[in-house]
Amino acid sequence: MSGNDCFKILEKIFEPKNKQKIEDIRGYSIKYGNIVEKGEVIDEVLVSYFKAPKSYTTENMCEINSHGGNVIVKKILEICLKNGAELAEPGEFTKRAFLNGRIDLLQAESVIDVINAKSEREAKTGIKQLEGYLSKEIGEIKQEIMDVMVNIEVAIDYPEYDVDDVTNKQISDMLNIVEEKLNKLEKSFDNGKIIKEGIKTAIIGKPNAGKSSLLNAILKEDRAIVTEYEGTTRDTIEEFVTINGIPLKLIDTAGIRNAKDEVEKIGIAKSREIANESDLVIAIFDSTKELTEEDIEILEIIKNKKSIIILNKIDLETKIDEKDKRLKQASDCIIKISALNNIGIEKLYDEITNLFNLNEINLDNEIVITNIRHKNLIEKAIKNVKKTKDTLKNQMPLDIIAIFIKDILEDLGNITGEIVNEDIIDEIFAKFCLGK
Repeated sequence: MSGNDCFKILEKIFEPKNKQKIEDIRGYSIKYGNIVEKGEVIDEVLVSYFKAPKSYTTENMCEINSHGGNVIVKKILEICLKNGAELAEPGEFTKRAFLNGRIDLLQAESVIDVINAKSEREAKTGIKQLEGYLSKEIGEIKQEIMDVMVNIEVAIDYPEYDVDDVTNKQISDMLNIVEEKLNKLEKSFDNGKIIKEGIKTAIIGKPNAGKSSLLNAILKEDRAIVTEYEGTTRDTIEEFVTINGIPLKLIDTAGIRNAKDEVEKIGIAKSREIANESDLVIAIFDSTKELTEEDIEILEIIKNKKSIIILNKIDLETKIDEKDKRLKQASDCIIKISALNNIGIEKLYDEITNLFNLNEINLDNEIVITNIRHKNLIEKAIKNVKKTKDTLKNQMPLDIIAIFIKDILEDLGNITGEIVNEDIIDEIFAKFCLGK
């Protein structure tokens, strides 16, 4: 519970073993006792006390730790509500922390990123933003602008002092620095997208080429059905696996061939669509058979895409040469494996690491943008920097230039939440689970 009446409600329902007045209880302390209703003990609990302003929301807060179990928890919740508490809206605790000035909007959004993290790197990025690294960077960029804005305001208010030449040089230098910093942040989104969303990877190939065996080998479990019969995969199977701390969203697709079965045809059409939309396509071929027209069609699908060609079943007698021109024209990455016997899977990991420069994503020394809202606002700020440069180049009056500079500040203010409308705030916190 959080809010002004938090302790008043708690006093009605909680009987500590050692009774004290609320004002005598220290913040960051825990008391042992019972939750009661009409004299009846509901559960033995521990209650944590957090006194304003030293709490998550900066308000008075308490946490009731019960024995758990749906019946007990539901009963305690009902008792709280009967005595004046209200159910929190999604993200309301973090929203209060933001509205009360404890954290900015960037930090508030990072809470949900930490909660939803699918990999160690994504969690680490979220923690860095929660600690304020990105907020600090945005703050420094804003300060660069504000230092010059002071001189601009002086020049506008006191035109009798001829400071235009000095001011114009300062504006130009500032815009160059700001643009460089914003460009660096904007470019980091490519890595940020990989960290947050993972690499969408389609596994394509003819029926029985070994797609399902490859999926099982990567996952180290029998997730997909593997049989000697063609066309057993009719729909896509999606799984996440982590490589070098980056989530890989693996999609095992229906085998591509000239199918007569209507259901299989739909699956094959979906396979082509997924391959076109994926960040990476792994095309797998049965190396014990010569390349067919269907194989050539698969090679056409992966041309001009980030792709890896896998020649499977190298534990048997092979008939496909990895130096075949048709393969080399389709992809630069060709590796040989045995998915069934788990041979060569590490080579696949190495190729994925090299293709996406995963070893170069250093979260210790750089700030990474992972949120599309932040990226869009940074792009908008960059456009306004360019517009300001044009007004300066065209020798526009200082008061006109100042308007464009203020637009840059507004874009940055929207990122941290200093200048943001209520609809955007509601939209952001609606993504949270209850009470976070």
